Amino acid sequence: MSRSGFLAMFLCALLGAAPALAQDSRGDLPDIGSPASTTLTLADEYRIGRMIVKGLRDSGQIVEDPEVTEYIQGVGSRIASFAHEGGQRFTFFVIKDSGINAFALPGGFIGINAGLLTSTANESELAGVLAHEIAHVTQRHIARSVQNAGRTNMASAAAVLAAILVGATTGMPADMMLGTITAAQGLAAQQQINFTRTHEAEADRVGMAFLANAGFDPYGMPSFFWTLQQKSGNAGAMIPDLLRTHPVTTERIAETRDRAEQLPRPVVADSVSYGLIRERLRVQLLPAEANYRDLYRDAVSADLPSSDERRYGRALALLASGEAPAAQEAVGVLKDLVDRRPDVTLYHAGLGVAQLAAGDVAGSRRTLQQAHDLFPRNVPVTLRYSETLMRDGEAKLAHQVLLDLFNNVPPTPEQARYIALVASAAGDTGDAYYYMSEYHLMGGELQMAIDQLRLALAVPDLNEVQRQRFSARIEELKEYLPKGRKAHEVAGPATPPEPGEGTG
Repeated sequence: MSRSGFLAMFLCALLGAAPALAQDSRGDLPDIGSPASTTLTLADEYRIGRMIVKGLRDSGQIVEDPEVTEYIQGVGSRIASFAHEGGQRFTFFVIKDSGINAFALPGGFIGINAGLLTSTANESELAGVLAHEIAHVTQRHIARSVQNAGRTNMASAAAVLAAILVGATTGMPADMMLGTITAAQGLAAQQQINFTRTHEAEADRVGMAFLANAGFDPYGMPSFFWTLQQKSGNAGAMIPDLLRTHPVTTERIAETRDRAEQLPRPVVADSVSYGLIRERLRVQLLPAEANYRDLYRDAVSADLPSSDERRYGRALALLASGEAPAAQEAVGVLKDLVDRRPDVTLYHAGLGVAQLAAGDVAGSRRTLQQAHDLFPRNVPVTLRYSETLMRDGEAKLAHQVLLDLFNNVPPTPEQARYIALVASAAGDTGDAYYYMSEYHLMGGELQMAIDQLRLALAVPDLNEVQRQRFSARIEELKEYLPKGRKAHEVAGPATPPEPGEGTG
């Protein structure tokens, strides 16, 4: 089993392994339950999920590719917008793993393996997986599982979960990991297993509605289930990780097909980005010893629009070889693609990157500046443009470009760290500390975030706007330190504001 495949499996095991509480004489009555938030609040879920994602990021398991991040967040947000969960945040990310798997973490963090995306036949299949995981979040399945199992100490459970997860992603021996999981699973009751099956059916039903409302083909969900079942065959060793945590039966496929028949089936065409991102991930999943230059040799025809995906993949493979002549060849391929489809931002960004790799810094700068003008505040284009500006010795301009972007679009943690490095190179030390503060805040490291802001205030020659901004942010964050938390219990959960909120 792949390392990241342990995630959802252990989550289920942990939540299902709670010792049963003493049962009173009412134990044989139906359990109508109580609100899930009495066991685990949205703020609790967010803190747990953020801790797990930080572990994944720190161990290098998350794909930190701006083009991939922008795409998966866009598709996920399109579906989540129909979830009608105003208080729920959703963050989507891709895991560097060729296995077929997806999972929903507490707090609206949803991950999919790169191998799952490349295994889908169309965008509606991908959307079907995301819709299912979104439904797990909106239906509070993790909190309800905790409540059902009688968990009373979620802080320690979250710590154990994060520790095991980080162990799995950083190379803990498989037998040790499996032993831990088996021990946890051995304590699970059949009632908890049935409860999980109920959650899967509910996520199918609710997710199908999200899928249809977002304009995707509702048959995407049963179609991908069928594909997974065919891949598994009769060999247990070949069962995709997704099937281990989301068991698919013939009955389940039939039920989702029945639901799909009751919903409108629009004529859906895949977005251009879907096919290009799929090829992008295929290249990134190749082993280091792959002969990149021999890949996509048949992708030379421009006669059919569908061939553009493979030609884009060829350009990326040529760049991955690390050879200057190959980079120059990639420039030619991408120039042709830009000429054919000047509306596709991925082609412009790819061309700028290829020109930079070929040593044509001036050409890369012209390409990306034009793209930046055509697609203002597009995250991948702006980041690629800033990289070229840095190579051209224009750190100040790179910083200005990034400030314009991230004052309007929230950065990811990796992007916050990147702008901090750019600001430092530009000599804007106060802003460098500020963005490192935001980076630590995204990881839940509140005290470290405040410490970075104090360093920012100590920088000489700050202007008055910066000084007031940093001071106000410190006072805002101090309210969420443990000693100030009680003051917020009446108003709501003590969850620090999103990075960038209230920063002007």
